[in-house]
Amino acid sequence: MKKSVLTRYRVMAYVTGVLLVLLTLGVIAKYILDMNGAADFTKIIGIAHGWLYVIYLVFAFDLGSKAKWPVGKQLWVLIAGTIPTAAFFVERKVSKELEPKVADTVPAGAGA
Repeated sequence: MKKSVLTRYRVMAYVTGVLLVLLTLGVIAKYILDMNGAADFTKIIGIAHGWLYVIYLVFAFDLGSKAKWPVGKQLWVLIAGTIPTAAFFVERKVSKELEPKVADTVPAGAGA
């Protein structure tokens, strides 16, 4: 597996994780604190998270298929982008698991 597959998954995990935390804070500000401007903030962040979550799903599925994960693990990684802060913990666990496998991969022309 190429390092770029893991890297793009990690980037999207952080992006969707940050956006989901911001969305959660926006919803709290809108509905619980009744803050002015929170509705617009929540709308913008919600749309951004929605579209970027789709990209996260594609990258996470690609990573899982190349890592040959069982279906249950694959689903947990895919769902992690919908639970606030879960993406950070799942990304860390996945990275620790796959980093040695990526490091063992030697490029074709590097041995000469």
